[in-house]
Amino acid sequence: MLERAALTLLPVTAPPGLADGLHDGPPVEPRPASSVLVIDHRARPWTLLMIRRPGGADFAPNAYVFPGGSLHEEDGAFEDPGRATAVRELYEEVGILLGRRYDGSFARQADCDRLRSALAAGAPFPRAMADAGLAPALDRLALLTRWITPEALRRRFDARFYLARLPAGQVLHPQPGEVEDVIWISPARALQPGGPTLVHAPGGSWSRSPRSRTPLA
Repeated sequence: MLERAALTLLPVTAPPGLADGLHDGPPVEPRPASSVLVIDHRARPWTLLMIRRPGGADFAPNAYVFPGGSLHEEDGAFEDPGRATAVRELYEEVGILLGRRYDGSFARQADCDRLRSALAAGAPFPRAMADAGLAPALDRLALLTRWITPEALRRRFDARFYLARLPAGQVLHPQPGEVEDVIWISPARALQPGGPTLVHAPGGSWSRSPRSRTPLA
C-alpha cells in the first residue's frame, strides 16, 4: 500500500504558461494519469528521457516533461489500467513499446512499426496490440511515486510515475505536434542552473512507493 504524506515545496518560478493555469475557485477533480521515467542504463552516467511540450500546449507549454498522459477508457481493457496508460502514452509520444510477443520475447522495432500501422488504420490500442500479436509488459514498470497537482491549478492530475529501462532494438519515434524535442539527460544535469525548463509547482500531495520488487532488467 502506498504511504501518503503532505509535501510543501518552497516557492519556485513557474515555467512559461503555467502561471496562466492558476485560479482562485474551488479545486477541480484531478484526472488519473501516468508518466514513465525511461532509463538508458547503458549510458555513464545513466540518463533519463525527457520531451519538450509544444508552445501551444494547455499544460506546461515549452517545458520538458517525462512521457505520459491521462487515463483513457480503453486502458481499462488491461488488468492494471494505470500501467496500461503508461505503456500506451509512452508508445504514442516517443515510439517506445513496453510490450511482449505472445511467445514471451520482448517487442522489437518491427513490432513497433506493425503496431503503428494498425493504429493509423483506426484500431483502438488494445485491439491494435492484439492484432500485432503483442501484450503490454506491465511488469516492466516499477512504481516510483504518485503526485497530485496542487489545488491552485485549473488542470489537475493524479499521476503515477513509473521507472522502466529502455528496451533493446527500438528507436525513438516522436509524435508530431505533441513532442517538440527529445533529450537524454542525467538528473544532475537536468537540475543544474541553465538546464532545461522543468515543471515545478508550489505545493501538492505525494505518495512514495515501498521498495518495488518489479524487475527493471
